[in-house]
Amino acid sequence: MTEATEAARSEGDAGPRVRRKPRQARSRARVEAVLGAADRILSHEGYEALTMRRIAEDAGVPVGSIYQFFPDKGAVVDALGRRYLEAFGTAIDELVERAAEGRLTDLVGTMVDVYSEVFRSQPGGMALWAGRHLSPELARADEASNALIAEGLLRIMEHLTGGPGGERARRATRMVVWAANAVLHEVFRGDGEPDLETVEELKRMLDRYWEDLRGRLAAGDGESGGSRP
Repeated sequence: MTEATEAARSEGDAGPRVRRKPRQARSRARVEAVLGAADRILSHEGYEALTMRRIAEDAGVPVGSIYQFFPDKGAVVDALGRRYLEAFGTAIDELVERAAEGRLTDLVGTMVDVYSEVFRSQPGGMALWAGRHLSPELARADEASNALIAEGLLRIMEHLTGGPGGERARRATRMVVWAANAVLHEVFRGDGEPDLETVEELKRMLDRYWEDLRGRLAAGDGESGGSRP
C-alpha cells in the first residue's frame, strides 16, 4: 500500500465494510469478478441499475456468494470506490518518486497525462463520483485523498524549485487538484470518446499558472499567504 493510500484509508474510518476478507485464490478471484461487474454496470447503466442480483448475473456467480463478502450494495460501492482512490494514491506516489530522482521534467504535462489515464481506466468510478453516490466514509476518504494528492504535488514542487514552497505553494497545489479534478471529471464522464483537446487546454491553463507560480516562488514570494496569488 502506498503512503498516500494508507493515509487516505485511515482518515475518518476503519476501512471498507466487508464481512470477511478473501484469503484463498478462488475467493479473491470471486471478489475481483464482483468488483469488475460492479464497475461495468456503473459505467454502462448507472448507479440505479446496480443491484446485488444484477452484479451476480454480470459476474457469473451465485448472488449468495456475494453476501459472503459484502453485506449490501453499499459495501460493494465502498470497496470499489476505495480501489479508485488507491489508483490516485499510487499515481501521485510515483510522480513524487520521479521528481526526487530528477526524472520529472514536465510537471504539468506529466501530471495531467497520468491522471487522465487513471480517469480513463475507471469509467465506473466516474459514474460513481458524478452521481456522488458516496457513503460518508468514502466521501471523507475522497477528501483525504485529494488533500494527499495536493501534498504530493507540493513535495514535487519543492523538489523542482529547490526549497520549501510556503503557504502560497500549498494553496496553489490545492487549486491545481480542484481544477484538474473538475475538468477531467467532465472529460471522462460520458459514454463517448473523451474530448482530448480539452485535456490539452487544461495542460495549457495549468502550465501558465505553474510558470507564474514558479517565478514568484523563485523571487521569495512563497510565504506571502495574505496577498492575492
